[in-house]
Amino acid sequence: MEDVNRRPGLGVDFGRVIHGAAAPDGPEDTVFLRGTDEEALVSPATAGAFEVLPDLVSRFDGRVWVISKCGPRIQRRTLAWLDHHDFHGRTGIPLGNVRFCRRREEKAGHCARLGITHMVDDRIDVHRALLDTVPYRYLFGRQKGPAPDWVHHTPTWADLRDAIVSDLEAQRGSRRRG
Repeated sequence: MEDVNRRPGLGVDFGRVIHGAAAPDGPEDTVFLRGTDEEALVSPATAGAFEVLPDLVSRFDGRVWVISKCGPRIQRRTLAWLDHHDFHGRTGIPLGNVRFCRRREEKAGHCARLGITHMVDDRIDVHRALLDTVPYRYLFGRQKGPAPDWVHHTPTWADLRDAIVSDLEAQRGSRRRG
């Protein structure tokens, strides 16, 4: 499945990855979904997101996209949140690299069209849909049970950075040997 000559591209989910990840004790942050527009706008990013994303954008030579499943109301909130938090300026991910879909399995189509080689999402059903499309899959955040062996569980942004850096180095090593 993996084409070692393919330029690496990173896809990152928004909800519960960039924003609103489960708290350490497990409950989900729902203010973004159920609160007012103002509450959603000022709600914080997931711890570590703004520190790690710029490094990943650099490592992927700018080939990083936000790929999110949501309806029209949450799409508007997401775009407003990104703007309010200067997401594009702080991470280096341009507005043109934000994609939305209405069903989780549609993320696979975005990944195929964009040439995504590494995908971060908090939902196992998304990763299942990516099995034939994306060679490096990262299940983000706290999970209720153990992760299957075909996805790398990364509970925090620091864990995610370490896993991706390791995989990128291995991928680059494969290209040199190939």
